[in-house]
Amino acid sequence: MEKIIVLGTGTASVVENFNTCFVLEDSKGEYLLVDTGGGNGILKQLGRANVDIKKIHNIFISHKHIDHLFGMLWIYRFVDLAMRKGTYEGTLNIYCHDEVAGIIRDQIHTLLRKEQQIYIDKRIFINIVNDHEKVKVLDYELEFLDIISKSDKQYGFKTILNNGKSLVFAGDEPLYENLYEDARNSDYLLHESFCLETESEKYKPREKNHDTVKSASIKAKSLNIKNLVLWHTQENLGEKRKEVYTKEAKENFDGNVYVPNDLEEIIL
Repeated sequence: MEKIIVLGTGTASVVENFNTCFVLEDSKGEYLLVDTGGGNGILKQLGRANVDIKKIHNIFISHKHIDHLFGMLWIYRFVDLAMRKGTYEGTLNIYCHDEVAGIIRDQIHTLLRKEQQIYIDKRIFINIVNDHEKVKVLDYELEFLDIISKSDKQYGFKTILNNGKSLVFAGDEPLYENLYEDARNSDYLLHESFCLETESEKYKPREKNHDTVKSASIKAKSLNIKNLVLWHTQENLGEKRKEVYTKEAKENFDGNVYVPNDLEEIIL
């Protein structure tokens, strides 16, 4: 059974929720971690989700913003420590574009002790990926996609799941026109929704290269998406967020809508 384990759903400015990141679990129970949040809170979220860090062997980092990248260093430290203790089997593969790869290397060489760097390029590999490059990760063929970010270079990906369904991860900016054909008719679209349309004046999502629930759901309907996952959101609505976001999405989209909370699972 394949599923998404949602570690966090929030934007960079959240306090109560964790930053948006997730684990894609394949039909064999193996993991792909997608983004890592903004700090060592990623370790707590993995623990709460019962995801053993020693069983994470593949990580994708979409871009360099702190709420997606900075947890990577903490995961590296714990994997390195487990390797030196002999409790981590195999290798760790990190997939990202060239800019992120350079930042991760700089962090490792600048912030960690020399003995914490011995496994880099030996058992811990930073793999640079390019636009529309296809790479076998677990039992998936991931096709990495440059989303043509309006701020900093950012990648998403698309893949076919073990169950034959298609999934597109669109990063944390609106799905732009250059990716419409990559996303069209997909079974799952994982899309950011910074706020409700009625909150646009308050949060100004479009000025920050983000989307509203209404805009994202209209786009999903036009592309014949079957299941729309909305995250990377504000947390001002608290427990009402799921209900209110789902209502606005369903007013504009005919398929299934998921507005997960932190630590929820989505069965694919």
